[in-house]
Amino acid sequence: MALRWRISALVAAAACTVAAAVGVLVHEFSRNRELSQARESARVTLDRAAVTYTRTGEVQGSGAALDAPGLPGDLRDLVEQGRRGTEFTTGPAGPAMWAARPAGSRVLSVRVDLTTTMRDIGALDASIVVAGLITTAVVLPLGVLTAGRMSRRLRTAAGTARRIAAGDLDARIAAGPRPRDEIADISTAVDTMAGALQKRLLGEQRFTADVAHELRTPLMGLVTAAELLPEGEAAGYVRDRVRVLGTLVEELLEISRLDAGAEHADMSPCPVGPLVRDVVARSGPATTVVGADETADTDGDADGLTDGLTDGDADGDAGAATVRTDSRRLERILTNLVVNAHRHGRAPVVVTVSGDGRTVTVRDHGPGYPRTLLDDGPQRFRTGARERGTGHGLGLTIALGQAQVIGATLEFGDAPDGGALATLRLPAVPPPAGADPAGPAER
Repeated sequence: MALRWRISALVAAAACTVAAAVGVLVHEFSRNRELSQARESARVTLDRAAVTYTRTGEVQGSGAALDAPGLPGDLRDLVEQGRRGTEFTTGPAGPAMWAARPAGSRVLSVRVDLTTTMRDIGALDASIVVAGLITTAVVLPLGVLTAGRMSRRLRTAAGTARRIAAGDLDARIAAGPRPRDEIADISTAVDTMAGALQKRLLGEQRFTADVAHELRTPLMGLVTAAELLPEGEAAGYVRDRVRVLGTLVEELLEISRLDAGAEHADMSPCPVGPLVRDVVARSGPATTVVGADETADTDGDADGLTDGLTDGDADGDAGAATVRTDSRRLERILTNLVVNAHRHGRAPVVVTVSGDGRTVTVRDHGPGYPRTLLDDGPQRFRTGARERGTGHGLGLTIALGQAQVIGATLEFGDAPDGGALATLRLPAVPPPAGADPAGPAER
């Protein structure tokens, strides 16, 4: 049950409880007062009748009776013991208050009829019930209105928190004055947290971008110096490390642009099959392409491509499928996925293109993605691999960010029979330029 209706039910229950409690108290107070007055009246009448009976031996006209047939048995027994007393009864003759005392060998008693009094108390009870219902009918809508307002404010806070968690750091809960209560305190705390988080992330993004830019100048000097080294094993090693450093700097620059939202897709018709074959041809290790009009087993050059589909797998129209997307970014995504599959998985690596060209999967036959990646997504500088130095953890981060720029979805999972499986789904309708990339890392 929603909080709104829980509060409303609580308000209704509280109103009914208060009305019932007040009704019971008023009923008991009124009844006890009337009975007390009737008891006192019966005693006074009985005392007067006793005086008259002592003087005249008669009770006629005094309001009393001798040995009245309707006298309650318990009261009669009390009088026979030589005592006096009163008793309230509700017999067939109606409610009444009896008072009795000894009169020689006889019993002198007075009966005060309370039918009208009890009827008035019943009418009072009915009025209390009606008043309670009216009070509940008035209070309940006010409770629903107040609870609804509180619920809307809480839903707004929850929705804003979800937007912040999804990456919208500009989201804030409230604008304008708020009532000073606990919900307002929560809203203020969430807004303050979002502002602090935004400043921190923007600072980290600026730091990443500044570092990458500052590294480019000395890196170009290193590249030039490495080319001037005399040929040899040491020179080859230096050039390789400089190349790795250059790749890292370029990836950092790319991530900084994705973080800043500076990347915009340039949409145009793109034949997916040929693009996949080009990516596979440049990937280096042997890769199998399924559904792109041909199967490729390549060792780094296009000559390794062979015509035809993998047996029984693919749609013959996949190679001719054309989608509207940013071909440069799509190539970047697929290249990173294939390289990641070879680096962290095991052969064979299989790239499958759907018949309409909108779904591309990259699968290896290694141990699969780490659980942290499946739970939290790619995270930069965290490869999840046991061995160190085999990657910077940026490939899948960039692939995910570029997929968001072109409006595609990139999902990571494990194949049922083992191996990592990345699924890229291109949108049927390309989004407007300027998507907001997301960040986390790679195995």
